[in-house]
Formats: sequence, C-alpha cells, structure tokens
Amino acid sequence: MIGAAAIALVALRPDPVAPTCGPEVVAALTSTQHRTPFRLSCFARLPEGHDVLRPIVIEGAESSGAGIDCQDGAIGQPGVISTTQTPTISIRSRPEEGRWSRPVGVRISRCVVYGNIRVWGMGAEGRIEELWTSSRTPRHTERAQAAAPASVQITDSTIVAAGSIPLYVGPGVTGLRLVGGRMLGHSISTAVYLDAESARTTIHGVSFDIRTGREQIAIDGSASNVIVANEFRRAERGGIFLYRNCGERGVIRHQAPTDNRIEDNAFDRTAWFWPRAVVVGAREGRRRYCGDDAGWPFGSSADDGDRAERNVVRANRIRPFALPWWVQTGRGATRLP
Repeated sequence: MIGAAAIALVALRPDPVAPTCGPEVVAALTSTQHRTPFRLSCFARLPEGHDVLRPIVIEGAESSGAGIDCQDGAIGQPGVISTTQTPTISIRSRPEEGRWSRPVGVRISRCVVYGNIRVWGMGAEGRIEELWTSSRTPRHTERAQAAAPASVQITDSTIVAAGSIPLYVGPGVTGLRLVGGRMLGHSISTAVYLDAESARTTIHGVSFDIRTGREQIAIDGSASNVIVANEFRRAERGGIFLYRNCGERGVIRHQAPTDNRIEDNAFDRTAWFWPRAVVVGAREGRRRYCGDDAGWPFGSSADDGDRAERNVVRANRIRPFALPWWVQTGRGATRLP
C-alpha cells in the first residue's frame, strides 16, 4: 500500500514553475539589435505589442517551467525559410557526464511562431550517434524517454511554417500537449512529426490549414498519443499515418506505434478514390534502408513490420463525403464497440 501511494503522489506531482523573467530579461529577449539565440530559463510575459526576433533556446533542467506568454505577439520573422538546424524555438536536453539534464514543464502560450519548434533529447543537433548506440541495447525506449524533455505545453498558438516541419517531437519526448491554435504556411514534409520512442502527446482542437509535402501528422514508432477534435483543411497528401521507420540511419526503433487514439477529427480535400485520412500500418517495411539496422534481436532490427496494434480510430469525418469505414482508415485500425 505504501508503494502504491508513493507512485500516486509522483503521478500527481505538478510540473515545476520557473521564476517570472524580470524587465531586463524581457528587454533583452525583445531587443531588435541582436539576432543571436536567446537562452530562456525563466517565464516571460511579453508586453502587448512586443515581438521576439531572436531564436529561443530552452535547455536543461535549469529551464524547467520556463517559457513565454506572447499575448498574441510573434516569435521569429515572417517569410524567412526555416530549417532543422535553425529552429525558431528549441526545447532540448543536454548530456552531462553520463546523464541527461532535461527541461520539464516548458510552456508556450498565445504566440505566433514563424518557422518551427523542435523538442528533442537524444540526437539533438544532429548527434545521431547517441541514438544509434543506445538503440543497440535493451531498454532503449526507457533511456530515450528519461533523457528527453517532458510535459511541454503549447497552447492557443499559431505556427506558420516556412519549409521545415513546424512541430517536431523528438525521440523519447513524453507528455507534450498541443492544444488550440493553428498550423499555417507550408512544409516540405509533415506538419507534426512524432518520432521514435516518444509517447503520450496530445493534439486537441487544432486547425491545420497548412500545405505539406506528405501526410499531415506522422506517428513514427510513437505510442499512447491522443489526437482528437482537430480539423485538417488540406489533407490532399494524407492525414495521419502510423508506422515504424525501420532502419533509418541505422537506428533501431524499439517502440511500435501502439495504443494511439485518433478520434473525432475532420479531413478536407482528401483524394476521392484513396483518401488516406488515417492509415494504420502505413509502411510495413517497404523502405530500402530497413536492413540498415539488422543483426539485433529486438525492435525493428528483428521485425521490419510496423506492429501498429491496439490503436483506436473512430468518428473521424471526411468532408463532404461519407465514405465506408475501411476506406477512411486503411489497414489495422481498431474500432471501439
């Protein structure tokens, strides 16, 4: 009984709250004289009418609870092409002497973000060797999640993409919440990417009015996510795809895209004969690099299949047509009775 009570107390523990940024920090953050990245470790409330032109970096445990309330102000510059190496907001962990220092409880609220937001732990800034090495030993998912940022909240914000994926949720990130707001602009890839070993992301009440080069949301070896009550206004290239990208860059995917709930979403502009609104098991190993992680008795090294199981897909709508359920969902979806 004592053990169960202790576990319950840990589960109910609130996220950390960072101190409020002082006027001098807000002045430096909103300065128009500097364009170098600004390291934010407190919670900033922008004065009305103020914007941020500098990239923001929120890194390490000392930044837990940090963030920004823009009061409808902007971060970044419209029309500037964004890349994975130049995120508008980077929320990331830092390796320190054999362990990871990670931020928890970061909050982004009421902002217009031009460019992209990247949340990542292992593999940040192109350090793929961290993921490659860890993935070759058991309990990789557990290590990746312990290393990555957790409980990030992005609420009532608009992200205007300009090239790269506007919201990237990196390996091991847990508990991210994207609630309300909009996705606009254009991405050469997806609007949201939930990468391997991440879990428990919630995407709720978001309007996706963004042009993408492929599906709107990729769930790649990510589990226990909830995607409900969203609108996808430009789903020509597909809506939500669940798969496990076996072998990419030689990293073994340990976790399969399981236990996800995709419900009450609306999709516009889907293809007439093959709408692909929600596709469960979208790849099943059909990639030339799947063999690049061969030789280990676990994860995608042992099985190139997506293993997309126990996913609930229901009450999604393809507008303006009412199509048969099997056409909407593709393979492997589970319906609740």
